[in-house]
Amino acid sequence: MTAAPKYDVFQAIADPTRRKLLHLLAEQELPVNVISSNFPMSRTAVSKHLHVLESAGLVTERKIGRETRYSLQAAPLRELKDWVAYYEQFWDNKLAMLKHLVEAADGGTNTDPSQSSMSGPLKPL
Repeated sequence: MTAAPKYDVFQAIADPTRRKLLHLLAEQELPVNVISSNFPMSRTAVSKHLHVLESAGLVTERKIGRETRYSLQAAPLRELKDWVAYYEQFWDNKLAMLKHLVEAADGGTNTDPSQSSMSGPLKPL
């Protein structure tokens, strides 16, 4: 018998349905039937997505009588936040270079786009 696959945070959030599930559960703990009513798929399909999220540690389930309720566990998202934060330095650097190039092309005197020579009404060709 093989163990169920363990998903990581990146695999878990790769699917848009699972991202929507996390968004729903960010507000409050919800029973699976309420969660399922937000999706155009079967309850079984939603449960499979919830299983992936649970395997990644992003949601927990608890039984209350016959009802299963799910809640968000945001702590594992820190791994994702840290990963994205590292790469922001490259985006920030590229944006700074773009700003410098735009200002240099504009002569460095006009940083207000509304004052650009291209901001006037368009003339027909």
